Order: sequence, then C-alpha cells, then structure tokens
Amino acid sequence: MLKIKRRFMWYKQTLVCCLGVSVFNLILCLLSYFYLHGNVWSDGEAVTLLDLGLRTLSWGALAVYLHTRFFNSGEKMFPLLLRVWWGFYLAISCYCFAVDVFLHKKHGSLEIEWYLVSDVVSVFAGLFLCYVGFSRGDIQDVLEEPLLNGDSSSINNLETSDSRGGDAVTPFGNAGLFSILTFSWMNSLIASGNKKTLDLEDVPQLHGVDSVVGAFPAFKNKLESDCGRVTRFKLAKALFLLVWKEILWTALLALIHTLGSYVGPYLIDFFVQCLDGRGEFKNRGYILAFSFVAAKLAECLAQRHLLFRLQQIGTRLRAVTTTMIYNKSLTISCHSKQGHSSGEIINIMTIDANRIGRFSWYIHDPWLVILQVCLALLILYRNLGLGSVAGFVATVIVMSLNYPFGRLEERFQDKLMESKDKRMKTTTEILRNMRILKLQGWEMKFLSKILDLREIETRWLKKYLYTSVVITVVAWVTPTIVAVATFGTCMLIGVPLDSGKPNAIEKLPAGSSDTAIEIVDGNFSWDLSSPGATLKDINFKVFNGMKVAVCGTVGSGKSSLLSSILGELPKISGTLKLCGTKAYVAQSPWIQSGNIEENILFGEGMNRERYDKVLEACSLKKDLETLPFGDQTVIGERGINLSGGQKQRIQIARALYQDAQIYLFDDPFSAVDAHTGSHLFKEVLLGVLSSKTVIYVTHQVEFLSVADLILVMKDGRIAQAGKYDDILHSGSDFMILVGAHKAALSALDSRQAGPVSENEEKHSTDGIAHNEENKDSRIGKADEVAQPQAQLVQEEEREKGSVGFPIYWKYITTAYGGALVPFILLAQLLFQILQIGSTYWMAWATPASKDAKPVGTKLQLYYSTNCISAFFRAPMSFFDATPSGRILNRASTDQSALEMEIPNIVGELAIQAITLLGIIAVMSQVAWQVFIVSIPVIAACIWYQQYYIPSARELSRLIGVCNAPVIQNFAETISGATTIRSFDKESRFQELNMRLTDAYSRPRFHNSGAMQWLCFRMDMLSSITFAFCLLLLVSFPERINPAIAGLAVTYALGLHMAQFVLIYCFCHCENKLISVERILQYISIPAEPPLVIEANRPDHSWPSHGEVDIINLQVRYAPHMPLVLRGLACTFPGGKKTGIVGRTGSGKSTLIQALFRTVEPAAGRIMIDNIDISLIGLHDLRSRLSIIPQDPTMFEGTVRSNLDPLEEYTDEQIWEALDKCQLGDEVRKKEMKLDSSVIENGENWSMGQRQLACLGRVLLKKSKVLVLDEATASVDTATDNLIQQTLRQHFSDSTVITIAHRITSVLDSDMVLVLSHGLIEECDSPARLLENKSSSFSLLVAEYTVRSNTSFEISTGLN
Repeated sequence: MLKIKRRFMWYKQTLVCCLGVSVFNLILCLLSYFYLHGNVWSDGEAVTLLDLGLRTLSWGALAVYLHTRFFNSGEKMFPLLLRVWWGFYLAISCYCFAVDVFLHKKHGSLEIEWYLVSDVVSVFAGLFLCYVGFSRGDIQDVLEEPLLNGDSSSINNLETSDSRGGDAVTPFGNAGLFSILTFSWMNSLIASGNKKTLDLEDVPQLHGVDSVVGAFPAFKNKLESDCGRVTRFKLAKALFLLVWKEILWTALLALIHTLGSYVGPYLIDFFVQCLDGRGEFKNRGYILAFSFVAAKLAECLAQRHLLFRLQQIGTRLRAVTTTMIYNKSLTISCHSKQGHSSGEIINIMTIDANRIGRFSWYIHDPWLVILQVCLALLILYRNLGLGSVAGFVATVIVMSLNYPFGRLEERFQDKLMESKDKRMKTTTEILRNMRILKLQGWEMKFLSKILDLREIETRWLKKYLYTSVVITVVAWVTPTIVAVATFGTCMLIGVPLDSGKPNAIEKLPAGSSDTAIEIVDGNFSWDLSSPGATLKDINFKVFNGMKVAVCGTVGSGKSSLLSSILGELPKISGTLKLCGTKAYVAQSPWIQSGNIEENILFGEGMNRERYDKVLEACSLKKDLETLPFGDQTVIGERGINLSGGQKQRIQIARALYQDAQIYLFDDPFSAVDAHTGSHLFKEVLLGVLSSKTVIYVTHQVEFLSVADLILVMKDGRIAQAGKYDDILHSGSDFMILVGAHKAALSALDSRQAGPVSENEEKHSTDGIAHNEENKDSRIGKADEVAQPQAQLVQEEEREKGSVGFPIYWKYITTAYGGALVPFILLAQLLFQILQIGSTYWMAWATPASKDAKPVGTKLQLYYSTNCISAFFRAPMSFFDATPSGRILNRASTDQSALEMEIPNIVGELAIQAITLLGIIAVMSQVAWQVFIVSIPVIAACIWYQQYYIPSARELSRLIGVCNAPVIQNFAETISGATTIRSFDKESRFQELNMRLTDAYSRPRFHNSGAMQWLCFRMDMLSSITFAFCLLLLVSFPERINPAIAGLAVTYALGLHMAQFVLIYCFCHCENKLISVERILQYISIPAEPPLVIEANRPDHSWPSHGEVDIINLQVRYAPHMPLVLRGLACTFPGGKKTGIVGRTGSGKSTLIQALFRTVEPAAGRIMIDNIDISLIGLHDLRSRLSIIPQDPTMFEGTVRSNLDPLEEYTDEQIWEALDKCQLGDEVRKKEMKLDSSVIENGENWSMGQRQLACLGRVLLKKSKVLVLDEATASVDTATDNLIQQTLRQHFSDSTVITIAHRITSVLDSDMVLVLSHGLIEECDSPARLLENKSSSFSLLVAEYTVRSNTSFEISTGLN
C-alpha cells in the first residue's frame, strides 16, 4: 500500500529562515558585546544588547514551535497571529532601514553600518515570511515507497535490486534541520559503504519530486498546458516551472555565498589597520577575526547546500528530459524516424539530456557575475577611489574579448555533437548487424568507417578544446590584467597604495459495431512529401470473427497494409475505422531481453490456465523442456540464444496471451518448418482464434483456402478481393501465385516418384555410415549435456575496491609515454611561485600608512580507437551475451567523460595541490605556529576522505552500471515501437523506463549528497585552521609586518576553497577514472582468432572444389551453455547441392555459424578442400564463402554500397547482379538509380526486397561455397522459384548448402541432411530418403504435401 506523508511545502524554508535570523541576531549581539567590552555602557547601548538578545530568543523559540507543529502536519496555512506578526515585522524593518540609510549619509560610522546590515537581513526575511504566510498553501506528497512495483523486464538483476532497494526511502525526505544542514542524513549510507561493497539495493529510493515518478506528471502537465507544437521556449519554460521554487531557494543560497565571500575582502583593510595599531577600540581585532570566521562559515554552509541543491535540480531535469525523449520515441512515426536514427536519439538521451542536467550548475551565473563584478568594483572604489575605474574598463575589455571565443566554442560544440550523432548512429547499426559483418568478412571495412567518423569527431574536438584553452587562459590572465591596470593607474594619478502527432484511426468502443475494420478510399504513404502513395484506393470491410488473408508478390504492399491498420503508415486521405483491441505479430520477430515468461506475458498478470493453453497452441512446451531453465531462461538481446522459429512462436504466444479482439499476422509461418507451421495454423488461427478477427499476410498458398476474404496486393493496390474459389478464375494475379505453388508441388511429386541414380546411391551409403557413427556418439554426450548450466546474459561486470594505481599510471602515460606530465607540473609550479612572488612584491612595496596540446586529445584518440577496434575484433559470443546498451554506454557516456571531463579534472587536481601548498607556505611565513593546527587538520581531512571514498567509488560505479539498462531498454524500445504500440502497451514501457531512470538517479543523487557530506566537514576543518591563524595574528601583532599579515589573510580566505577543490578533484577524479577503467575492460576483451595467419594463408584459388568434411563436430555458445551440436560427422560433396532440414531448434543455423567460425567448436573440426578451417585466418575463410542469412540486412547508405560495400565491382557488374536477382527494374524506377538511398536497417525496402538484395551480393561475389540460411523465407513461392532457378544457373559448379523450411527449396538437392536435437538423424539423397516412407524426411515432405493439397476446413472438420 502506498504511504504518503502530507507536508506543508514551505515548512523547511520557513524553519531555516527563522533559525537563520536567530543566529544572525546572536552574532550581532556577541559582536556588540565585544565592541563595548571594557567601556562604560550607555543606556542606549544596553538597550541595543537587550534587544538583540530578545530577538535571538524569540526567533529561536519560533523555530522550535514550527518544528514541533508542522513537521508531520497536514495543515495548509500558518496561524493567523503568526502571519500578522510577520507583516508587522516587515513594516518595522522597512522603517528602520530607511532611518539608518538617512543616518549613514550624515555620520557613516561603523556602528550604523552594522545596523544597516541588520536592517537588510530583516527586510529580506520579512518579505520571505510574508510571501509564504499570505500565499496559498500547497501540500507536498512525500512518497514513502516507490509508486511502481518492479516487474520483470529487460534487466532482471536491476529490477530485483530496484525492488529490494525500494524498501527504504532516502533519509533526506524526513531529515531534521540539523541533519539537513550538516548532511548527517548520509551517515548511514557512507558507513554502510565503508563496511561492505555497496549494491543497488543498499541505495535508498528517492522521495517525492526527486523521483521521476513524482516529477514527470507535473512536468508533462506544464508542458501540455500551452497548446500547440512544443518549441524550445515552451520546453525551457516547463523545465523552469518544474523547479522554480528550488531555483529561488538556490538563488538565496547563491546570494548568501557571494555576500559571505566578499566580507573578507571588505574587512581586510580594517584588519591590517588594526594590526598596525590603529584600532578604534581595544578588542577590535578579535571582533574582526570573529567576523571573518562567521562570514566564512556562512559562505561555506551556503556553498555546500547551493551545490547540492543545484545537483538535485540537475538530476530531476535530466530524469524528466530522458523520460520525455523516451515517451516521444514510442510515438514517433516511421517517416519521422527516417530523419532521426536510433543512434541520434540515443545520443540525445545519453549526452544532451545529461548536459541539461549539468546546466543547473550554471543557472545563476548570469546575475551572479554582474553582482560579483559590482561588489568587487565597490570594494576597489572604497579603497582606491578613481583608480577602480581603470579596473572596471580592463574588466569590460577582457570580458568582451571572450565573447567571440565563446561564440566560436559554441559553433565547434555544435559540430562536435553532429559528428558524435553520426558516429553513434553508425555504431548502433553495426552492433545490430555484427553477425552479418563477420559472416561476410566486412568488419574491417566498417571499422575503418567508424574510425573515419571518429577522426572527423576528433578534429572538431581539438578545435573545441583549443578554443576552450584560449578562454581559460583569458580567464586566468584577467585578474592580473585588472590588477596591473588598477594599480598602474593609481600610481599614475597619484592615488596612495596604503595597506589596508495527428490520429489517423477512428477507434470505436469495443462491441459497438459488427465491423472490426473498415477502410474507405484509403491512400497511405510512408513519405508524405512523395508524389506517389504507397497504398492507393484501399477499400475493404472486415466483420467480427472473419479470417482475412493478404497475399501478393514481393514489394506489393502486404506489410504496408497491416501498418496502415496499426496507424504506423501515415494516411493521406480516406477513412479508417477500428473497433476492438488489437495484437500484432511482426514479420521480423521482436523479442525483449528478459526471460521467456516475461516475453509472453508482456506486462499482463499470470493466468496459468491461459498460459498453458497458449504454450500448447504455439508448440512451445517441448522447447521449454529442452531449455536449461524452462520458461525462466533469460533470452539474450534480440533473442540471440533462440532459433528463428522459436522467436517467432514466442512472438505469436505473446499476441495470443493478450486475448485481443483483432489479430494482425505479418507472415509469421515463414520462419518455421512445415509441420510446425501446419500445427500453428490449425491450433492458433483455426483453434484459439476461431472467434477472433484475424488478418494474416502469407506466402503459403495452402493457407488461403480457409480465409473468409482474400486480398491480392499488387503495386500498392488491392488487385483482387474475395473467397478462394471466387477469385481463382477472375484475374491473373492470383492465378500466378497459385500456378507457381502448383509448379513447386509437381516438382515434389516427380521427385517422390523418380529413380535413384548411381551418384545418389553413393552418397546414400556415405550418409548411412555417418549416421550410424553419429548415433553411437549420442551415448557418450549425454552426461556432457546434462550438466547444470548458467544463464547466457550475466550481470554487468564492475570492478570492486579502489581504482588502482595502474589505472592512473595507464591514463597519464598513454600520451607520449607520460613525457609531458613533468612539464605540465613544472608550468603550474612556476605559475604558483610567480603569483605568490608578485603578491609578496605588492605587499613589501606598499608602505605602512601613517594614519589609516592538448594531452587530453591524444589520450581520447588512443582509448576510443583501441576500444572500437577491440569490440570489432571481439568474438560473436561477446555480442550474444552483452546487451548493446552496455557497449553504447561505453561509446557515449564513458567516451564523453573521457573527452570532456577527465582531462580538466586531472589538470585541476595538479593545480589545486600546488595551490594548497602555496597557501600553507604563505601562512606559515607569517605565523609558523599554524602548522600546530594544520597538520592534525590535514590528517583529519585525509581520514574523512578515506572514510568517504569507498561509498563514493561504488556509487559512481553503480551510476555507470545503471545507465546501461536505460540505454538498452531505450534501443530495444525504438526497434520494437511498432509492436509495443500495436498492443497498446506504451504506458507499461513508460513506467518501466521511469523505474530504470529512478534506479539510475538514486546513486547519482546520493553520490552528490556524499560529496557535500565530505566537503562540509572539510570546510569546518579548514575554518579551524583559518580561525587559529587569525587568532595568532591578533594576539601577537607587534611581531608581524601588517602588509604581509594582510597578504596571509587574503590567501587564507581561499584556504577552504583550495582544500575543498583539491579533495573534490581527487574524489571526482577517482570516480571519473572509472570510465577509463570501464573502457579498459573492453580494450582487454579476448579477441577472435587472427583475421590473417601469414604462415597458413590458402591459395587464391581456394576453395577450388568446395568439399566440406565435418568431423565429430561439437558446438556450444558459451562454456556454461549446453551443447547445441553433439558430434556431427558427414561430408558435403564439392560442387553439389546439400539441403539441411529439421524441426525448429535442431541446430541447423548453429552448423552454419560453426562453418563461418562465428562460434568456435568445443570439439571436432571442419575441413574445406582438405584444409582445416581452424588453422587459417578468419578473413581468409569468410571472404571465400558466401551466405544469404536468415535475417535479410541492409545498411544505411545507397543501393551500390549495400551490394558492394568493399567497392570491388563496376556499375555494369552491379546492374547485372540486380537483374539476376529480380531487383533491376525496381531500382531503375528510382530517380537516383544505384545511388538511391537506403535508410537505417533498410526499412524503406520490403523484407522480400532485402532478401533479394542479399542474393545480389552473393551473385557478385560468386564464391565456390554458398550457404542459404532460410534465404527464401520472406518471399512468395513464385519469387522463390525464380531465386532457385537463378542459383541453379549461376552456381551450378559451386557447393550450395541450403537450410529451408520450405521443402520444395531442397528437393532438387543432391543430398539432404536431417538434424534433430543437434544430431544427424538422416543423411542421404532426397530420392532414397523418400523411398523410405518411415524416414523423417518423408514425414516432413508428407506433412508439407498434405498441408498444401488439402483444405484446412476439410482436414480439421471445421465449418
């Protein structure tokens, strides 16, 4: 049950204000007492002391009252009497301020200046209290438990940790005032991290609006409150309104911090005068010392909370921005996606959203800069008079010089981000298709493409960094220029230097109409700017319960028709009505990372009866029995550890379990064998879905006869529509499809009846011998398969303990072997010495008054190049077990940290270490006794740092680990957006994204809290050193030169900042170097065997014969996975055609992967023309073989670059290949011909056209060994016949190995290999196997024949 605490929103701020006024009055009371000590008090002075004491007590009592009354109260307003008192207090404060301004103009004494400061504080406090007292009361809901319970999804381990971590809400939500001020609410987490390695479950949940669950609805309401298109201004306005109260609060803290930082420079002249013996009263030195320390404490406290609150704002802004981008990616249309690739969107989410979060650090800089310059000039004018004008002019000139460099830096940053987008876009596409690249031997070509993009990115990065260096130099030189201009002018004029989207579908309520789907005069187009429509003049009506079949040749518009019904294909004109819920099964299976049960349930609750019924209908029970963990087996990314048929059946099961009213199937039966396809059609379409509305695209003509309506598509139009018998003789289009199917069947009949040739008999004998040998090997493998196994995808590895010295050493010695490091340190040391020397000269020359290349770029290039090269050379097992989100996280977030942050942090670390030593050296010159305090203080700082760093280090690692699931889920969602939308599951995935985002924000939030916890304690310790130094100077003024003492105090004012920045840089450096650590992890990935082995390079003519010998082959995908192939032994004759058939999951595709060595054998070997393929280089092997893969792939680019990525062939040869694969006419229709664009993943080409393009590649290559892995699964029977005819014609003397579920594709083979559970069940010629009616192959052919020749209505007895 969700617990919510009702809390008055302004309670904490009001409490802090009252307590602050009380402390301020206490300080004034103590200062007044010291001022009057030793003198005779007048009545007025006594009344002043009494007044300040009463103010201290009254405001303190009010703070106690507010804490006890409103801490857990649900009251919406403060009591009336209290609000009246605040109004009266404001009026009196304004009156006193006016009187004191008037008196200051007349007298200008120090006492009146104190009163003015008191009046200003009182007026601001009164204004704030009146605002909160008389504004409407708001209630803040503080969530004590996460709003969303964890359900299983893409990252199981993260979800488990998230739910366990959700048991506790961060102590920050219920912390008391003292705990908030001192960051003591972090004590428990830091103590826990010091005892053990922190995990995500140890990090508490965020509370209230710090969680994206609480913040995003408010942000969405603010963004949508302005109607119309979202513009930059509207987005910025919504982000501002989300955090405006926090921005005001941080503005107050920034003001306090700025004013506190100027108290020291303002009082330094009085302090030097006091040390020079010109104090106006006895204890003035102690009062000034107390003022210095009090101002420093206020400055430190304000700074700590300012930085923490700004990081809190940044975390919130990043979370809502990321969520907004994710939600938009779920709704972006396919046409819009063509202009924004997944890589670009991921880049926006990972880098740009982070920059919006980091922007909060600089949100107050515009007005703070103006305030700081004005205060500095005011102090200069007070001390130097007209000489300050020169300082002002110099400041304006230097700031103006920075403007053109700033614009240049902005331009370079834009170009840098554009180049990053291109690199991430290409990287994402390559990761998705790495298997194809390795099979084709193209990985080095695409590696060079990535490195070229990286080179362009590096050029812009260098320009950006060089410009940043110029700006930094100007910033460092500015104080010197201003000082020279100011003091030089003073000397010239004689001033004495005295020390001192639209809805295309009309959705009807379920059950409101007998019509399920109706399209009237529908015209649809993927590209709205194109003159020609994709679908034209679409008219049809589907009633509830109808079965509608859609057929047609490749590229005729079948899948586009389903997309139009789903609302994915933009509508130009016409009406589209949909009544009822829908479920969709895509042509290319979309499987989520997670276990099988989660994929089937798809967010629905478990109904065991329905679940078992779905498993049975989809023939999944036997598959689950063979998997090591049943339906709890974790599926690798994109279903890598499942066969194509298993993925398709899981996808069908997901749709069935949703129990929708309308089902859309995009040719799901092409990826399964004939037996399974028949079972699915019978049990699913005619069984479970018998009462449902079903529209199914199919190339199997045998599935058409049971349809209530058949739509024959041609050139984007419905060429024919009606029942099977009605349209069979009414047009030529349907006749062509049926005729091609009958021709294939007649070939099958002739093979069944044909004689056995002598050659086939020889193969038969060999095959039987091998089969017997194979059967004998089964017994010996049983134990090996039965061993316990682990899941394929493991939890992401993260280092434990400290970032070791080798990481630091590796980083600093990467560029030029570390030769530049001593020069960098020497330069900074000289800078510090010269700076201190110049200020010493200023102090000594001032008379005592008588009255009053960057190395970072080299590092980045080294790491990025080596990391990219490492994952290109990684084995396929790495990509099978590693979600792409983890790789993209390294390529984006970690790479960005390496480029933009780490060099600056490492440089700043060296600078601050030398600066701190310089400050301590200057202070010790004045009062060496400061070492008495500084040494134990430094020891305490080191102890605190060592106590803090284990927690901070693990929190930083958790940030890196928790970012990968966000990116992975994002990339997965983009690829499956159509499926998600078709099931109306957007809200579920949005909730999942918010959970993952919160899991990432939790360690970020607590990491910033831990940093401020440490820095607050550093500040308090440095204040002790500062106070002790001042006490020494005040107590023994006669022994010290006042000018040198003033210099020491000036340096001491920066002590806490130098100490803080040093510790911060050290901790931040260790945290950020985790990015180097993570990149080094990938650089050290074990590589595949060499691409080329010079000692074992085959002849250029190899393979000349193409004979493939498989000897006792055993294959598993990972050491902890079971054997998939369990001792295969057979021979594929050279120049012959071999077909490989078998049930889904029998090991057919695994055998092909072993042939191309994308997976290395656990035992046994493969010989091609008497050469052991494991002894030659991978490039030599893969470049000599050809494959048309199961998943047809096209890359972003042009038609030419897709057919000939290595640029080895002429245009004439490419056109010849296109004509042979039946794509020539289609490409000639396009305006750009061979340069016609192919978008990401080839989505502007149909699945069948992509398959034909893959055929075109092998026709160009003309290898001696050709592998067809379900190469014709996505094309109709007529096109399949054309492909087979093309292959017979152009590969007549090549070894062709064909994996097919369509039996007609392997009937003309010289030999057929039947696999079952990783073993050879049969191996013989097709004719001989068909003679044995009990053979497995005969049974497969019989099933296919029965399915093809018999109407399902008759065979199943259904009406």
